Amino acid sequence: MTGRRVSVAVVGGGVTGLVAAYRLRQQLGDDARITVVEAGSRTGGKLRTVDLAGAPVDVGAEAFIARRPEVADLIVELGLGDQLVHPAGKQPLIWSDGSLHPLPARTLMGIPSDPRSVAGLVDDRTLARIAGEPEIPLQWDRASDIDVATLVGSRFGEQVVRRSVDPLLGGVYSGLSDSIGVRAALPSLAAALDAGAASLTEAVMKALPTPTPGPVFGTLRDGYGVLLDALRRAARADTVLEATATGLRREGAGWWLDPVGALDGALLALPAPDMVHLVAEVAPELAAAARDIELASSAVVAMALPTDAGVPDNSGILVATGESLGAKAFTLSSRKWPHLAERNVTLVRASYGRYRDAAVVDRTDEQLIQMARADLATVAGVSTEPVDAFVQRWRGGLPQYAPGHLDRVGAIEGAASGIVGLEVAGAYLRGVGVPACVASATMAATRLAAQVAG
Repeated sequence: MTGRRVSVAVVGGGVTGLVAAYRLRQQLGDDARITVVEAGSRTGGKLRTVDLAGAPVDVGAEAFIARRPEVADLIVELGLGDQLVHPAGKQPLIWSDGSLHPLPARTLMGIPSDPRSVAGLVDDRTLARIAGEPEIPLQWDRASDIDVATLVGSRFGEQVVRRSVDPLLGGVYSGLSDSIGVRAALPSLAAALDAGAASLTEAVMKALPTPTPGPVFGTLRDGYGVLLDALRRAARADTVLEATATGLRREGAGWWLDPVGALDGALLALPAPDMVHLVAEVAPELAAAARDIELASSAVVAMALPTDAGVPDNSGILVATGESLGAKAFTLSSRKWPHLAERNVTLVRASYGRYRDAAVVDRTDEQLIQMARADLATVAGVSTEPVDAFVQRWRGGLPQYAPGHLDRVGAIEGAASGIVGLEVAGAYLRGVGVPACVASATMAATRLAAQVAG
């Protein structure tokens, strides 16, 4: 480090931005000026913990993949290890064709490895089609990408797409399998196909992860808000809320950004369309590379029900596409998480909104709560009035990994690598989950710190 005071800005105060600010503080030291610029009224982005019936409840992401190390390691690093909790291990269900079914086993994001995986969920004709699929020559282009629905539908039929694959992909991306590319969403499947798998069944078998001991998911006992608070304290950044970053331009060897001023560097932790708008003039190649990434909107209705409401003893209910329900999923939180079962209410979350179907998000709170109650009554027979409820809308919350997404990401990263003092990070790059956002933020902050510290 030289004697000068380094000044950097993180644009976007979601979890990616907060992790980036924390990593920059670690690497640039106490004297660095770090400013987080956030257009909204709060930091945390798509992570939010609210009070419901007198206790904290997450109304954004509510879990992370425990087998990825980034979030668990960060929680321990920040001294929050006693907050780590894991699910009870209860079975999820799928609502399809007017009834509940166990979530298929031995599938890759709902794609079956054999007919037994989806027995009872699809009809006999579809089961026979799955059984005979290995005998049909597979056409797979190693040089291109296609959407998941096209691949799976052409081999296994529409019922597998609507009843098994769409519910699982919808929970991750708020999209459908016809808007999600195989290579970005299912890289292990694409690798098996590239390596010469003779059928989709064979590719799924090769792509299935090796079973490992330990829980699949984790979360924090008092919600993600605890992690966000710890990141804010550790980053010790100046935070500017309700401020849209504008005027990004080169100034000498550094940068200028309104409302911050002169900078040594900037890290853009924004949704893709906002990043594109900000860099359009100063980095047109970077803007062009990300311009086609679209977003999906969604809403969460969190309800606190009486403990005797009769909620099923399962972790959640996914909803097949084409059903008469408005909801795409229910998280039966008090059944899924043992620490929530200790409360004097039963917690349930209903999720709404998919890519190309965002109108539901614009309904009033009362309308969404009534929809959630009606849908829960349909799938679970639970019609009890909530003790408390909270509606959270996530407009433009999740990027869509359309076919060719990895090529777009390669172009984005290539364009950004040629711009000294400017980095990009976020869910639109290499994963929408919290672990991927933490990894993206850490890598971008490390690169930026190396560039500005000299």
